[in-house]
Amino acid sequence: MTRPTALVTGASRGLGKAIAISLAEAGHDVAITARTMIDGERRLEGDDSIVVPGGLDTTAAAIEAAGGRAVPLYMDLLDGATVRAAVADALDALGHLDVVVNNAIYQGPGAMVEFLDLGEDEVRNLFEGNVFAQLALLREVLPAMIGHGGGTVVNMISATAYATPKNRIGKGGWGMGYAMTKAAFERVAPLLEVEHADDGIRAFSIDPGHVPTERQIAAGRAKQYEGNFTAGTPGAIGAAVAWVCTDPGADEYRGRIVPAQKIAKERGLVPPPPDGEPRR
Repeated sequence: MTRPTALVTGASRGLGKAIAISLAEAGHDVAITARTMIDGERRLEGDDSIVVPGGLDTTAAAIEAAGGRAVPLYMDLLDGATVRAAVADALDALGHLDVVVNNAIYQGPGAMVEFLDLGEDEVRNLFEGNVFAQLALLREVLPAMIGHGGGTVVNMISATAYATPKNRIGKGGWGMGYAMTKAAFERVAPLLEVEHADDGIRAFSIDPGHVPTERQIAAGRAKQYEGNFTAGTPGAIGAAVAWVCTDPGADEYRGRIVPAQKIAKERGLVPPPPDGEPRR
């Protein structure tokens, strides 16, 4: 029997890594993309002395430990050729794609600055990395999915797409540039449902809430949104995304925003840890 397949972008660490592993645990073979191929080779933007943990090699090992086949692929959101090549290579390696998870985001300057500090070039890079690259990927994926009978598109968004922060950056708030890109990207899944539901395409927007990741911890920003969001875990978000991709019960959320932390908690998708151990 042919195993279902998935493509998860930005899977070297954080949410993407957790999602890829959860899909492997749910029976998928998974193509994974990122700029960081080897754990330990990525440095924090703006401070080369800090190593950001994670790489596609460690994600691939975890996928294979879960019983899946892993296909690690280099992809840079600001380089359209690598985006198109990653889709072509994933299709070549796996034969088809049942799931695509648009998780990768632009991590460069401008994402978390206030409006008067936001330059035009930074705005362009933010839209290139958080909207245009994802649209380019979907243009490559959708015809293949439709030709194979359909599939599931998962777009990782953010509450910044629709919520107004209580405070400024540094006190729980977020950058206008990042919020604008997420607001634009949130519109993709609902329109895909309108245009391609009859072609077998299921489309969802996932709001993960605040989830401290390796990059945020390395940058000392893990607590920056306290007071606005309840912190979740990558594992819970990964489990929620796997549920969306595999359970027909998720169809009530088609074209809508999925509150991933709430879903994971209500459905018991991540079991509680043994007494005395922290939830991860």
